[in-house]
Amino acid sequence: SDWSADSWSDYGSRDKPGTTLGRTVPDGNVLFPDIFHTDHLLFYERFRAYQDYILADCKASEVKRFIAEYLEKVLEPSGWQAIWRTDVFEVLVGVVGVNFQALKAVVQLSEPFLCESQDSSFTLECMQELLELKEHQILLQELWVVYDESGEFDQTALAIEHIRFFYRCIWRTWDEEEEDEFDYFVRCVEPRLRLHYDILEHRVPSGLVADYQNLLSQCEELYEKFLSVRNSISSNDSDSEAENVSMVEGLKLYDKVEQLKQKLKLIENPLLRYVFGYQKYGSLQAKGLRPTGAKVIHVVSWTMTASLLQMLTRDKLCPESCEDVEIQFYRDPLAAVNACYEGDKVIICPGHYFVDGVFSIADSVELEGYGLPDDVMIEKQGKGDNFFDCTGANIKISNLKLVQHDAVEGILNVHHGKTTLENCVLQCETTGITVRTSAELLMRNSDLYGAKGAGVEIYPGSVCTLLHNGIHHCKEGVLVKNFLDEDYEAPMITMVNNMIHNNEGYGVVLVRPAMPSEMKGASAQETKVGWVDSVKIEENEFQDFLMVWLLCMTVGDTLFPALGNTQPTQAGDETACAEGSRQEQPGCVTDELELYERAKTSEQTENNHEIANVLGATSAKKSQIHKKRLSELGFTEADDNLMSQEMFVSVEGNQFKWNGKGSFGVFFF
Repeated sequence: SDWSADSWSDYGSRDKPGTTLGRTVPDGNVLFPDIFHTDHLLFYERFRAYQDYILADCKASEVKRFIAEYLEKVLEPSGWQAIWRTDVFEVLVGVVGVNFQALKAVVQLSEPFLCESQDSSFTLECMQELLELKEHQILLQELWVVYDESGEFDQTALAIEHIRFFYRCIWRTWDEEEEDEFDYFVRCVEPRLRLHYDILEHRVPSGLVADYQNLLSQCEELYEKFLSVRNSISSNDSDSEAENVSMVEGLKLYDKVEQLKQKLKLIENPLLRYVFGYQKYGSLQAKGLRPTGAKVIHVVSWTMTASLLQMLTRDKLCPESCEDVEIQFYRDPLAAVNACYEGDKVIICPGHYFVDGVFSIADSVELEGYGLPDDVMIEKQGKGDNFFDCTGANIKISNLKLVQHDAVEGILNVHHGKTTLENCVLQCETTGITVRTSAELLMRNSDLYGAKGAGVEIYPGSVCTLLHNGIHHCKEGVLVKNFLDEDYEAPMITMVNNMIHNNEGYGVVLVRPAMPSEMKGASAQETKVGWVDSVKIEENEFQDFLMVWLLCMTVGDTLFPALGNTQPTQAGDETACAEGSRQEQPGCVTDELELYERAKTSEQTENNHEIANVLGATSAKKSQIHKKRLSELGFTEADDNLMSQEMFVSVEGNQFKWNGKGSFGVFFF
């Protein structure tokens, strides 16, 4: 708050007389004077104002004081007009003073009296009585400054706009009770401001925006109830049973509020925004079988020639027996998919198809390109959230090249059911493929590139199989979201013979929440979000790492004593191996033995020990969390099989090359 005279006066300053702000004509039937046009400010203008001139490095409890000090320096104390706007009326007033500490203006009705309302009850006498009840003081954010071309009131109009925007879009009623050891601007203002402009510029999926607004409304409602319960307890000194019940109710409300606040923070944080999976397509209903029970082949082609039809008939329409099959022809692949019922098939002939819309596939259908992927290209036109959204029980997409532009979400989202992607090329814009909770993806012999986020995002509780694919030139290769939370299960992942290369960040990234002990260890770094750099893994050692991870995630912390003595973990067709043996034996070569057989150099051994220590700590934390929750449910002895969660089912033959940050990284939040 120790500003010099020049430290704030440059914002909105002018080199020549006259206003630098635009004007706008108020809506409505009443001929109000024009007002300053200030709601069009750019992100960097608001960012600079809040960071440099209004809030600086204040704490949450100091916000109101800092705002009052800012207003004292820039606001004209009197002599200007404004339109006072509420939900039910608008009226022209003149400002005769400012109560800076209360962030209110002292006003009186202007002459002539101009008022517009939803009904005719707001007469001159009524408005005078209302102002007297308010002691002629109204909130500054309810005022829209009347336009003045002299430029004298530019600073006043801008200051009120900043205050109005702050209390409408940034401030939360619970912010004042947040911990004061953090910079309020960094912790709350900047992420919320960025989210606001990301939404304005259509960089956030509409479903996620709706979820954020719903969460915010729920949190505000529950917080009001919590305050009411807390105030009733504090005003009652008796130790009655009713007060004890209120305390229990207050604790439950507080816990719900904290959970909602954490979800809001996930969405507000641009790094973690898509960690929170929203259910946008839960209401999308499948058509089911066609009423006649027949299945139809939908053929898409710009032009249909006799020779093309003959080849289609030979290869696709009736390759074995030319029985009666209903065939429908289209020029638009989106129209063909929208016409599908359960069990239908869409064959897309060679060509370059431009689509302005979303492929929402809720039934078990098959999309197949007739030819090589580069010959059958579907390119998205126009802005939109998605390109392909899959919720069907068994969907197959093959031999297609998908090209995405101006998107907000990934090129393909698997929300429910199983989707098989085979022999496809995916040229991405934002993220690549997203596999949501309870969904399954099988991706084989495909090429994915160009994602500004992760090439493949794998949510908890999903099943993802990646076989013989190329994932390259993305922000990250594969992003695995593994939560230490009772609401989530670890994903089941198979990665075999994939080439993951030339990605800006890591080849594979694990995102998981940091535990309190980890947060204490990170306090010296003054951050709660960051990459774990202590696990250094060379490109050629990544397979070894993932196999160790498989062991850890499969049997929990009970395995770690055996890390130094490679014991077999599987029975059946595999022959039991002697404890501690490191020599190959016919019929006794398991993945674990192969892992340790390759780890011959001292550097590899050292890295394995380091990885084992990190994973041991992680597994121990998971085990402790499960044991605690089972104990709360009444189980005194935890079952290791119940606690075990399998992460990687099979990891072998993958190649990781030329990734900017290495093969693997862990991101704590």
